[in-house]
Amino acid sequence: MKKIYFSDLEQYFNQEIELQGFVDKIRDLQYVQFVVLRDSSSKVQVTIEKNDENKAMNDVISTLTKESTVLVKGLLKESPNVKLRGMEMIPSSFVITSLSEEELPIDILAYTNTSNQELRMDNRFLDLRQEKNYMIFKAQTLAEMAMREYWIKNNFIEIHSPKILGTASESGAEVFKLDYFGKTVYLAQSPQFYKQMAMASGFNNVFEIAPAFRAENSHTAYHATEFTSVDCEISWIQSHHDVMDMEEAVCKNVLKKVKSEMNEDFKRVFKEDINDSDVAFPRIPFAEAKKIIQENYKYIGEKEFDFDRKEEELIGLYAKKKLNSDFVFVIDYPFEARPFYHMLDETTGKTKSFDLLYKGIEITTGAQREHRIEILKKQAVQKGLSLESIDFYLNFFRYGVPPHGGYGFGLTRFLMRLFNIDNIREVTFLYRGPNRVNP
Repeated sequence: MKKIYFSDLEQYFNQEIELQGFVDKIRDLQYVQFVVLRDSSSKVQVTIEKNDENKAMNDVISTLTKESTVLVKGLLKESPNVKLRGMEMIPSSFVITSLSEEELPIDILAYTNTSNQELRMDNRFLDLRQEKNYMIFKAQTLAEMAMREYWIKNNFIEIHSPKILGTASESGAEVFKLDYFGKTVYLAQSPQFYKQMAMASGFNNVFEIAPAFRAENSHTAYHATEFTSVDCEISWIQSHHDVMDMEEAVCKNVLKKVKSEMNEDFKRVFKEDINDSDVAFPRIPFAEAKKIIQENYKYIGEKEFDFDRKEEELIGLYAKKKLNSDFVFVIDYPFEARPFYHMLDETTGKTKSFDLLYKGIEITTGAQREHRIEILKKQAVQKGLSLESIDFYLNFFRYGVPPHGGYGFGLTRFLMRLFNIDNIREVTFLYRGPNRVNP
């Protein structure tokens, strides 16, 4: 029999139906029993009178525990006096398909974002039964769907790049090393080199949604050692502004999709609307953003060539209050803060790069890439790289390559800000960090 989702029950009034779900609440009174069932979509009340005819069901329900799973058959009635959705099911059969232990390791009904976090992460399968958590991953699904819809409509090709690399995909020490049949190889920090290879292959526009790995021994609320990276690259651009135009369109498409599918539940659970404003994302040069922060908030950041977390929050606050935008592009970063393959503006000496901040947290880094091989080699040497170590990458640029650019988008950070959650662990299906590799 086809599964009936509880959110669709209104169409089954006065029908004999079959439901399966988790036991959310039990009230065993003198003359009647109430059991609230839950699936991923909603809840429904089952009402069982205590009498001789129902004795077998009454006995079963008397042994029932919360979070058990059940199979219930019966008549669905419209009942305005029932507070839960104005309906109830009158069962003719009530079967326990899986009996839960009475004492749960965590109290999933007393969920907060911070209480007993390590214990909740140990029992993530129970923690995820919370409606709030289910909504996070529904939003993630819709966000990925909306991105794919936009890209496929605009003639992008989806690629699947390797995650085992012979050369680290980014400069620096934040790479995981593996023993690969006696050789040292690395886990990919990003698909950067390979999406640029696709540009050299004439693919025009590509995207990838896949795992990435960073060996950051960081215990902050914003970092994970394994995460989902959303990457895209486009050819035949004139500047990094073309890339920003595309990302802005993608982000607006995502928010419209999530709002259209989820806003009613979002308002009920989180007491606010999803903001899918059509306001253009402001674009503020890095040096100007530093000045804005100092003049408006009397704060001088710890980093000369980049933002610290406080500066991200403050420029996000400025964008919201002064420019009416949850998003802000910070553009034209100094070369000191960027990788060797970011193109330099010959006039300003700044990189043709950007970060996108959403509600005060960086969710994207992007740029126009340097596609001229001699300049690319010069910049690699300036960054202290051995040309021999990146020769396979340089080879992409020896036989003609379009001007191109792209970005990497942090899906979990986007979800953090969408739901106003302060810890990346809460928006990751199974978090991985320096001290967590289980479950």
